[in-house]
Formats: sequence, structure tokens, C-alpha cells
Amino acid sequence: MTMTLQQITTLGEAISHPVRLKLLYLLSERERYVYDLAKDLDLSRQVVQLHLKRLEKAGFVESDLRLEDNDNRAKKFFKLKEFDVNLGIDDLIRIFG
Repeated sequence: MTMTLQQITTLGEAISHPVRLKLLYLLSERERYVYDLAKDLDLSRQVVQLHLKRLEKAGFVESDLRLEDNDNRAKKFFKLKEFDVNLGIDDLIRIFG
């Protein structure tokens, strides 16, 4: 697949921050709720949300809004999508595992 310069830049920017790489690693284990990710990273939900937004824009993750049965609040869950760049999940496991 041929990518445009903008696509390459978007991908590069998405994986150029250590927090975003750690998010990819955490999401490689299972889909997660933003609050859980924030807790694991010891960051605010707002900061994690901004990082996830950049990863979603680049096509690395996707989100799903769900209503919880017990409290009728909408929660946004994120999961890792398959991706094929020079950086793979095995590299993340080697770095963070």
C-alpha cells in the first residue's frame, strides 16, 4: 500500500511518544476502559484520552461507546487494531514486557 506523506507523518507522530507506545502495549493484552488505562499509567483521564485520540486518528486503535448495565453511564472502551508498520507488538513486548 502506498501512503501519502500526511499518512506517514500521522503514523510517525502517533508512535513518537512513550505514553502512546505503552498504550499500544497495554491494548495488545485486551480492550480497556479509559479510566483503567489512566490508572495503570498514573495519568489523568484527559491526558490519556488525548493520546488515545491521536492513536485512533492514525488507525492504531478503535473505540466503542457502551452503556453500563448497573449505572446507565456511557463508557468509552478502546482496543488495538491490526497494524503493519516497522514497529510491531513483539517490539513493544520486548520493551515493556
